[in-house]
Amino acid sequence: MTFNWKNLMGFLLVSVFSAAIAVGTYSYLDANKQASNDTEVKQTGFQTVGYNIIPAENTDFTLAAENSVNAVVHIKSIIKAKTIDRGQQRYFDPFEFFFGQTPQYQSQPREGYGSGVIISTDGYIVTNNHVIEGADEIEVTTNDNQQYTAKLIGTDASSDIALLKIDGNNFPIIPFGDSDALRIGEWVLAVGNPFNLTSTVTAGIVSAKGRGSILSDSRTTQDKIESFIQTDAAVNPGNSGGALVNTKGELVGINTAIYSQTGSFVGYSFAVPISLVRKVVGDIQQYGMVQRAMLGVTVMELPVLKEMEPDTYKKLKVKEGVYVNGFANNSSAEKAGIKEGDVITAINNTKIKNFTELRAQISRYSPGNSIDVQVDREGNTKTFAVELKNDQGTTEIVKHKSADELLGATFSALTTDEMKKAGVSYGVKVTNVSNGKLKSVGIKDGFIILTVNDNRITSPESLINLVENTMKRDPDERVLFIKGLYPNDRVRFYAIDIND
Repeated sequence: MTFNWKNLMGFLLVSVFSAAIAVGTYSYLDANKQASNDTEVKQTGFQTVGYNIIPAENTDFTLAAENSVNAVVHIKSIIKAKTIDRGQQRYFDPFEFFFGQTPQYQSQPREGYGSGVIISTDGYIVTNNHVIEGADEIEVTTNDNQQYTAKLIGTDASSDIALLKIDGNNFPIIPFGDSDALRIGEWVLAVGNPFNLTSTVTAGIVSAKGRGSILSDSRTTQDKIESFIQTDAAVNPGNSGGALVNTKGELVGINTAIYSQTGSFVGYSFAVPISLVRKVVGDIQQYGMVQRAMLGVTVMELPVLKEMEPDTYKKLKVKEGVYVNGFANNSSAEKAGIKEGDVITAINNTKIKNFTELRAQISRYSPGNSIDVQVDREGNTKTFAVELKNDQGTTEIVKHKSADELLGATFSALTTDEMKKAGVSYGVKVTNVSNGKLKSVGIKDGFIILTVNDNRITSPESLINLVENTMKRDPDERVLFIKGLYPNDRVRFYAIDIND
């Protein structure tokens, strides 16, 4: 058989040509695939690999941690030993019954610990109210071990925020971030002093936003504001008042609470969002107290409405929001056109699912601000412009008053002779009555206050503390029921509304 070189050369040329086409086609398709991935990275921040999506987020926390620890401080609150009258205890005391005198005892000094965040170069510090509540002295230690005595500028028990001040300049700070922009699953760092271990940093993710009804201790009141950022960053006793920061090193929250049956971290921690903190500390700096806005409605959450009034619930056209079932006196919401039976679904285009979210949104604004309230009325969406007011029904700035300024008098301890003459073993004497709440109900100089709201008054300090605590309560509970007498006279009773 004769070998055909011509046919062989033709076959080889065809093979080479086919291989070149295959390689070129593969390169072209691969380049297009990479270009497509690059485009997706630029547009969405994600990179596609097969069927998996891998976040392109930088998870290096070193810069954020280094910038944060220097602005987080250790706080020690000191409650000094006090001489306390046994008469404050609500039980029968035979010593007092037979001898007409109230024995005294010495309380033990106490110390508490927590964290704080420097928010200005001249030494303003934000922390939790429960960290410094009742403290006689507040000591601050910075990350470079410098110690300062802090001045309490103001507190807000409703949001559990307090503002302190230390003397100095050029303090390191953490810049404010945007807590509204946080996304579920985003990395965050908790910086504080758990168990007095200073400069501790833990990492976790945002596991929920807008959490409410998680406080179950003495801080829980009807006037509380809860719209927490929930994370799984480890937070323990001592972290309270510390910083929650994002990976940019921006302050997005103040760590406040943990959910635990043991008192230690078990997987969930909660922080006050910086959007609320900014409003609270700004008001405290400028006015001495928070200027709290009111919408002037009473509402019911839809699951509660479904259980209590199923027929009414069935008529609703929406399944998220809060049901308006009443109004306060001089309600700005009612004046704007909102009616009973409306379902509030949004505030300034931010959706509202429950009362916690409604209150959190309103707490961002001040009396005099106008907001758009969106409601569903029998299936129709309506929007009303509502001018918010304070709890006194006005848009004026509310100034902080001390208890004695509010009552319009001074108070003095009873001498032994005064107690014998009046036939009492405790109480305080009213002096220097001027324009104030006491004068408005007819109380004059020389009146002896025995109890307020069923609490024995054994010293001027106990009276002032009780009145100031009542001033912080829900507006419906700011009432003083006073029992007392004038020497050689019958017992008298007075009720004083201290709202205005």
